Amino acid sequence: MIKRLSVQNFKRFLDLSLPLRPLTVLTGLNGSGKSTLIQSLLLARQVAYQPDAQVVALNGFLGLALGEASDVQHPEADETAEISIRLDIDDGLPVEFRFAAPGGRSLNLAVVDPRPSTPTILGGHGAAFTYLSAERLGPRDQLQVTAEDVAHLGVGEQGQYTGQVLAVHENDPVRADLLHPRTEEHGVTTLRAQVEDWATDIIRPIRVTAQWPVGIAASVIRYQEPGSLLDGIRPPNMGFGVSYALPIIVAGLLAPIGGLFIAENPEAHLHPAGQSRIGRFLGLMAGAGVQVIVETHSDHVLNGIRLAAVADESIATTDTIFHFFNGTEPVAIEMTERGGLTEWPDGFFDQLENDLGGLARAQRR
Repeated sequence: MIKRLSVQNFKRFLDLSLPLRPLTVLTGLNGSGKSTLIQSLLLARQVAYQPDAQVVALNGFLGLALGEASDVQHPEADETAEISIRLDIDDGLPVEFRFAAPGGRSLNLAVVDPRPSTPTILGGHGAAFTYLSAERLGPRDQLQVTAEDVAHLGVGEQGQYTGQVLAVHENDPVRADLLHPRTEEHGVTTLRAQVEDWATDIIRPIRVTAQWPVGIAASVIRYQEPGSLLDGIRPPNMGFGVSYALPIIVAGLLAPIGGLFIAENPEAHLHPAGQSRIGRFLGLMAGAGVQVIVETHSDHVLNGIRLAAVADESIATTDTIFHFFNGTEPVAIEMTERGGLTEWPDGFFDQLENDLGGLARAQRR
């Protein structure tokens, strides 16, 4: 597990160090640095994934679109200052990835030697390392497939390989600590059945069929509503919430102990109850040994995580931390043993109370 992430001279952060937990939530103002921290991990992942590469690409890899080297250097840093990304790992010595900006309008950063040995949590294949961006694919009649070895299949940063992964692994057993509570009734532990159980709770009652037809370089997902005679419903007729949440569920159920799962805006296109339930699902994942880092703007996700700790008891309250980015120094917020929060700074999920207060004042006029 990554216990601390430290970043120097990268984008808006001259020098920042944040503690991480099994479940870390990044939230706060737009443009305040949440995505920057995730991008720093993606650069480190690129070195781990391509250990012999002399440069890392600022654009393309895992959907990165950072522009030129000058765009990612902190404006107050010296032109020759290296970008540093340091990870404190719980099972070994800290590892530091250092990068230098080549001259000119470079679209790469040079990897500075000596480079660290690859930490296990960054070097995993398939569901052992998952990053799902905020810009996931919406409903598609067909999804992409990849030539990756079947053992190394992941859902992709946009969820573009979700159909292929589900088709290949649909009969694989899901580990016991990630099984849906309904499993006690039907006893089916395979991936497809568990995806349907969790999707039914998080999104809507649904059955899922994924195929990777022979001779076609594409995968297909179709849906059915339980009790309906209508079969093979196309994704565009099911809405965006299904297509956005399904990769989270599939990748989460396949994630091994010691894996790293990063997701931006897991609440996207979900109704409020679904947002809360996906927060509880993320809490279950983290409690089952997967390190989860999530960026969210949803108080429903926040409260779902709190419920995972104090109602479901699927994760310890001490294994969560919330970092609120307010445009200056991030505020670290802990969870109390009863699910409360140690701080509630201005701007931290307080808009509902502000709006209700405004309505009450307006009604008294």
